[in-house]
Amino acid sequence: MTATVPPERSAGPSGPAAPGGRVELGPGTTPDDPRFVNEDLLPVPVSQRRWTTYNFAALWVGMAHNIPSWMLASGLVALGMDWKQAVLTIALANVVVLLPMLLTGHAGPKYGIPFPVLARASFGLRGANLPALIRAGVACAWFGIQTWIGGQGIFVLLDKVFGGDWADASRIGGQPWTLWLCFALFWALELAIIYRGMEALRRFENWAAPFVIVGALVLLGWIAVKAGGLGPLLDQPSKLGWGADFWPVFFPALMGMIAFWATLSLNIPDFTRFGAGQRSQVLGQALGLPTTMTLFALLSVLVTSGSQAVYGAPVWDPVALAAKTDNVFGLLFALVTVLVATLSVNIAANVVSPAYDLANLAPKLIDFRTGALITGVVGVLIMPWKLTATPELYIFTWLGLVGGLLGTVAGILIADYWLVRRTVLDLAGLYRADGPYWYRGGWNPAAVLAFLVGGVLAVGGSHSAPGAGPFPEDGLIPFLKPLSDYGWAVGLAASLLLYTALMRRGPAGRSSVRSS
Repeated sequence: MTATVPPERSAGPSGPAAPGGRVELGPGTTPDDPRFVNEDLLPVPVSQRRWTTYNFAALWVGMAHNIPSWMLASGLVALGMDWKQAVLTIALANVVVLLPMLLTGHAGPKYGIPFPVLARASFGLRGANLPALIRAGVACAWFGIQTWIGGQGIFVLLDKVFGGDWADASRIGGQPWTLWLCFALFWALELAIIYRGMEALRRFENWAAPFVIVGALVLLGWIAVKAGGLGPLLDQPSKLGWGADFWPVFFPALMGMIAFWATLSLNIPDFTRFGAGQRSQVLGQALGLPTTMTLFALLSVLVTSGSQAVYGAPVWDPVALAAKTDNVFGLLFALVTVLVATLSVNIAANVVSPAYDLANLAPKLIDFRTGALITGVVGVLIMPWKLTATPELYIFTWLGLVGGLLGTVAGILIADYWLVRRTVLDLAGLYRADGPYWYRGGWNPAAVLAFLVGGVLAVGGSHSAPGAGPFPEDGLIPFLKPLSDYGWAVGLAASLLLYTALMRRGPAGRSSVRSS
């Protein structure tokens, strides 16, 4: 890895460096242009970068253990895979997505900057709003999905506690008012926690992670006892086999599974900026992401297998399964587990990023807390829970489309930081209109062109089966249809290669690289 300055303390163009090549702004050099600076966007001082390996691992454990990730395996099984194929697909996807996660995360501990500020190096000080708003929009949709699912979970379990009276309540908008109440209370609780800031999030994730693991293991033990062992689901053969029928489902499903965390592969600097060093973020993420997601997928399969033995049909939804117990203590324990699990992922994955992204849009008007509140409101207004109506719509349309666009942005960020600049940034220049990242009016034409080309190649061929999605059966752009099943990989590779070529040949690109 190329350091901006030697590891020992010395002065650089952006200020002094700490051991390990970590860079911070020098005394008296804090940028003050209100168009590009507020307290939340400034680099985290080295003294406050103290997240350890455990903190990052706990962050991923807390985020991975949630209801939608539990149900990923069920979506793949519903598409015809057996449990082994489903778990393998999920495991491989998370190993693949870990690489861009670590590459973009490197800038966090080194410079202490969040994702939208890192994006300024490649897109320009104003152009960074393009990837930031795309990421923010995706996060708002995910926030709505997770909040609705969490509210439903609370409603189902409390309805069981109160003997079914909640489900018979008068209806508003087609749903019992008690469901809307659960949704609203859960929404408010999420925003109350994040409103206290990132340190409060770190403390919450530290204890939430082991609690959720215990809750999942308790659910496995409970169903195993009732089943007298695990049921017949593990013996069910694949409907696809391993031949010609399997691969057309496997590759788009793999891209969908990658897209599940592709959002975090962009804005992971929002968290790693608090890291004590590169070792902490690399080990923490490597230990936390692929292992946790794979084990959680396997756990969901085992529990669902047991439910088939007990109830005669597989119950993939952990909330619906927990609601089948008549033990009040068990119901309350499941309620708290669902609450903590959904809180831990939604706050970390879907509120932190858009809060920073929206602050980057108008730093003078929007700080981190205001951005979080805007996220909460937008996440409700867009009603994204409809996206989970069918596995085809959820995995192929929603996750596939999102993955293609986010992969395109990731390719540009990785190319700029690693291939063009070799991890060397002018830290102060990321906040100055007269700095090296102003390009043309605050926009880098090379990044915009690479994004447009990569985005069209990645999602231009998006297609849906008749009646199963919003796209034409032959694809939006028919000759690109074969690429759409590999959207994330196509977008990342195309934008990475094109951006690197443009920056090394264009005069604006050469000038910017020399000055940084």
